[in-house]
Amino acid sequence: MPQRERLTRERVVRAAVDMADRDGVDDVSMRRLAADLDVVPMALYKHVANKAELLDGMVDQVINEIAPPQEHLPWKQAVRTRILDARQVLLRHPWARRVMESKAAPTPTALGYMDSMIAIFVAGGLSLDLTHHVMHALGSRIFGFSQELFTESAGVQPDPAMAAQLAQAFPNVVAVAQGVEHDPDSVIGPGCDDQFEFEFALDLQLDAVERLHENGWRSSVARAAGTAP
Repeated sequence: MPQRERLTRERVVRAAVDMADRDGVDDVSMRRLAADLDVVPMALYKHVANKAELLDGMVDQVINEIAPPQEHLPWKQAVRTRILDARQVLLRHPWARRVMESKAAPTPTALGYMDSMIAIFVAGGLSLDLTHHVMHALGSRIFGFSQELFTESAGVQPDPAMAAQLAQAFPNVVAVAQGVEHDPDSVIGPGCDDQFEFEFALDLQLDAVERLHENGWRSSVARAAGTAP
């Protein structure tokens, strides 16, 4: 009789990630997970204290899939490459975005990832002052996703009469929405090309950061304190 694989925290978390990828994170439960692993539910609690801790572990596994920084690249290219790597990971695990957004505080693994991103800017010569504000500006984008407006209504098409009323009431919104080709398989906005929009916003931000760095930018707080650039 073949020996059963030993139950470990890593195995529990990996099975939960696979279940979320397959069925969605809302369908992940300790009971279903126990059935998948062929153990009694109480056995799981030796490795994860509760569902919240399980979700933390799942997010940590996703973050650990992001490739480490490429140290030989200039800072701007290194940041861009790693963020786009993170985006590919998040696209493989689309449930992770919502879980990350729901967390009140980052896990140590998430903090370690943020620390390594900050290290890229600092190694590139950016001041801590500028880097502080850059991290605020990039926000969730460093983890590979953007917090879009009104995503719950994405893809909902109004009837013709409602569309005409919207065009009359909000002509600029309608003009912008209809001004470009749209991607029927998009996951943000009503058919926007989400990969293009993500890279466009990222490049816009990194180009601006590069100009600020080259111009020796300092925040008003740093100037008032007389700190070094």
